[in-house]
Amino acid sequence: MIRIDSEIGRLRAVICHTPGPELAVVTPANRADYLFDDILDLEFARREHERFTAILSRFCTVYELADLLADVLQSEEARDHVFEQSDGAIGSRAKGADPREIARLFIEGEVSSGGILAGLVNEAGYTLPPLPNLFFTRDSAAVVGDRVVVASMKHEVRWSEEILAWTLFRMHPELANAGILFDGAHERRLNVRVEGGDVHVLRHDLLAVGMSERTTAAGIDALAEEVFGRTGITDIVVVLLPAHRAAIHLDMIFTVLDRELCCVFPPYFMGPTRLPVLHVRKGSTGVHEAASLFSLLGDLGMPLAPISCGGGRRTDQEREQWASGCNFFAVGPGQVLAYDRNEHTLEALRGEGGFRVIRGADFLAGEVDPGADERFVIGFEGSELVRGGGGPRCMTMPILRDSP
Repeated sequence: MIRIDSEIGRLRAVICHTPGPELAVVTPANRADYLFDDILDLEFARREHERFTAILSRFCTVYELADLLADVLQSEEARDHVFEQSDGAIGSRAKGADPREIARLFIEGEVSSGGILAGLVNEAGYTLPPLPNLFFTRDSAAVVGDRVVVASMKHEVRWSEEILAWTLFRMHPELANAGILFDGAHERRLNVRVEGGDVHVLRHDLLAVGMSERTTAAGIDALAEEVFGRTGITDIVVVLLPAHRAAIHLDMIFTVLDRELCCVFPPYFMGPTRLPVLHVRKGSTGVHEAASLFSLLGDLGMPLAPISCGGGRRTDQEREQWASGCNFFAVGPGQVLAYDRNEHTLEALRGEGGFRVIRGADFLAGEVDPGADERFVIGFEGSELVRGGGGPRCMTMPILRDSP
């Protein structure tokens, strides 16, 4: 059974996806279409991701998304659903294929043979889009309590990720849950968009959501109606993000580190350039604008002290926020993973938060054994992965945590 009631409870199970051949479809000409700022080296990205999941596996069960998908596609019902939802794009030849081959086609894409003119101009195409963003498993779904939010993705190039998430959470026995809370896979209203990177379960009764480039006001309204009616959530904190490539989701500028600590990009939460923060309460007809995120969280009984991404210098803050310096992932209270390249952020955690900074290679080699109740941050190499535009939280879909 799945359950998430916080961002920091002891992690028991998580879904990840190791980058594969689907990344090779990204070229200088189409990288913007596939939502990339740069072209990743597949071998380097795989190696970094494998080390990341090796660290995770020391703390919890790590499910590989492709394996879960191949498992569930052994069911005729699941196969029929994904074929129906893809509107025949995957091609008739796949219907009798092995489940692993079907899973591979959904992830790597189904190449279109095109026609005479396409062949003449050497134009490549796909009947089913490849999913180079799939290693950011956070985006397509989020667990809230014992229910699931299936994302309604903004960009068409990722539409099949919604189908895969819906199929897994509806049909895989390892992911048994109380039901789909928000069904983005079947959402057809153009302005209703919610993505998992904007959804933060702060407490069993408290949600933080980013209104961002990819999560709309109408999407948050629809999500609020569902969580207020079907879960224990009573309050939603909404942060209005700017239209900026480095802040596509809330977790690019804010993540929780411990029971009373978070990491933030300072210009967006402190001083005259801070972002608007709204409070939506169950049963209330209005929306309240708060003085700041921290004052509102304090009023809601969850005070969080901020640690600055990049430390005290604005230049370092901007550089490291761009490199996913705010994007931490917790394996337990005060026990987080991060890219090691963001040295000023890690130093801020050490100096202000009392975190022990551990090299990922040392941890995997068994040279360091952090205490069960010790505050620590494990920094792993991610210089290639970060070029995809996300960090450790983006690359994880937690499905089971203990109460914090």
